[in-house]
Amino acid sequence: MEWLHELFKKSPEMALFLSLAVGYWIGKIKFGKFQLGGVAGSLLVAVLVSQVGVQVDAGVKAVLFALFIYAVGFESGPQFFSSLGRQSVKEIILAAVMAATGLAAVMAATGLATVVVMARLCELDKGLAAGVAAGGLTQSAIIGTAGDAIAKLGLDAAETARLQANVAIGYAVTYVFGSFGAIIVCVNILPKFMVRTIRDDAIAAETAQQAGVKVLGPEQQEAAPSLVGRIYELVADPKRTIADIENANPATTITIERVKRDGKFVEVSPELVLRQGDIVLAVGRRDAVVASAPLLGKEVYAVDGMELTMQRREIVLTNKEFDRKTVDEIRKATAGGVRHGIFVVQISRMGKVLPMKPDTVVQSGDLVSIFGAEQDVKRVAAIVGDVIVPSAKTDFVYLGAGLVVGLLVGLLSVKIGSIPLTLGAGGGALLSGLLFGWYRAKRQTFGALPPSAVQLLKDLGLAGFVVVVGLSSGLQAVQTIRQLGLTIFGVGVVVTIVPMLLTMLFGRYVLRYGNTAIFAGALSGSRSANPAFGEVLDKAENSIPTVPFAITYALANVFLTLLGPLIVALV
Repeated sequence: MEWLHELFKKSPEMALFLSLAVGYWIGKIKFGKFQLGGVAGSLLVAVLVSQVGVQVDAGVKAVLFALFIYAVGFESGPQFFSSLGRQSVKEIILAAVMAATGLAAVMAATGLATVVVMARLCELDKGLAAGVAAGGLTQSAIIGTAGDAIAKLGLDAAETARLQANVAIGYAVTYVFGSFGAIIVCVNILPKFMVRTIRDDAIAAETAQQAGVKVLGPEQQEAAPSLVGRIYELVADPKRTIADIENANPATTITIERVKRDGKFVEVSPELVLRQGDIVLAVGRRDAVVASAPLLGKEVYAVDGMELTMQRREIVLTNKEFDRKTVDEIRKATAGGVRHGIFVVQISRMGKVLPMKPDTVVQSGDLVSIFGAEQDVKRVAAIVGDVIVPSAKTDFVYLGAGLVVGLLVGLLSVKIGSIPLTLGAGGGALLSGLLFGWYRAKRQTFGALPPSAVQLLKDLGLAGFVVVVGLSSGLQAVQTIRQLGLTIFGVGVVVTIVPMLLTMLFGRYVLRYGNTAIFAGALSGSRSANPAFGEVLDKAENSIPTVPFAITYALANVFLTLLGPLIVALV
């Protein structure tokens, strides 16, 4: 093992990536219906690797966690601010329950009560009890608040130092399972308790948010697309102009994009009269093209030169003439020559798809997806607003500014008596991500952070953070368990599991949570359980759990921090 120690001493980053690789491999293995997942697997492997002695700079953990939590906030900012309302009260109550503050009579055995009861049963001193709370509830701030409270007890210097050292010991022994146990509850126990999967309920919640509008996921497309192009040969002399055919049914217009006559292409214009034998390319919504088929003749295939490349573009609506107007009003006020060849595929606002109905009201900042030939798209884009050019590049100016703001907010501290309360780096980065993501959704011409980049930041940030935790704490935790026995570890297991299970019951039967994905986000946030939340997001495959997590996470950082002095006073 000495050679491994020397190897990791020279290259500690090797231990990090080894833990990630092996951990995610183990996380894919299924034990019946149980599956660890990549984050939990990486944590376990990191603990094993740590036994050879690995030193990873604490700054690495801070950077990785900041990237993860900021990316989560950035992705969910639009949805978060549009979802704030009465429904948020449940998340606030859930966070208070987990911290055993305000609702201790309802949840007597959760949070603080669990720690105090177990400490008295197992005869733990104030330092060990506070450390178990900090590790079992994965709230590192308790170490600081408990240490300050111990210093004010008026004990002699040696006893004060001993109790403060015991805080660190209790934390080191219980923190690893504090992270792992929260994953088990949120990802494995909760879905079985709710008898529904996180993924199914995440899809259901997303569908409900979209007001019934069908939203295709990545790599999905309709088998029968709504917009189609068809080539027809006129078998009779219609004696109609292109304009007549295009507007035969005002409710279901089509466009004639190309005309081939006697083997040559004819310039398309509204006044062009079509003849028998002409070959035309008609583009439009499926129902309109099907309805117009009798006017056009028989459908033909593979006609040279009739191919036409269409494109879809996203445009941010900036034209004030369209602001606060209905779709029908805009259509009637827009000249046919402007609308010609353009089909509005989708309108979305702050990430939410709006129903394409005549009475749907559009606003400045809405994202309008249009479909048409290149020249038509350019013409309409110049009138509607700013075109969003697809790009895989990240705007690091915006990303860096967001992280700086978040970390600055995390440094702010407010004292209640002698207890300092702060959001911390994680809470600050989350809040900043929410705000910067929301503002980006309103002004989409800058601040790009592609979905693939967001996913990478979330995956690498969380998994790397968890691995550094395992590498940093695993060796000390195992050594302490060997010296003191399994008592402290066992107490930590109880402190981790019991409050979450009781809070889960309270949330289900008192607060009436019915959606597993939303409940899992709220439950993980109320325990500040970032690794558990990462696994919940992975199972959900969308951002639905983020809103409840963000609310309970911010409150839990405050409520759980208060436990330090309370434990010192009650044990």
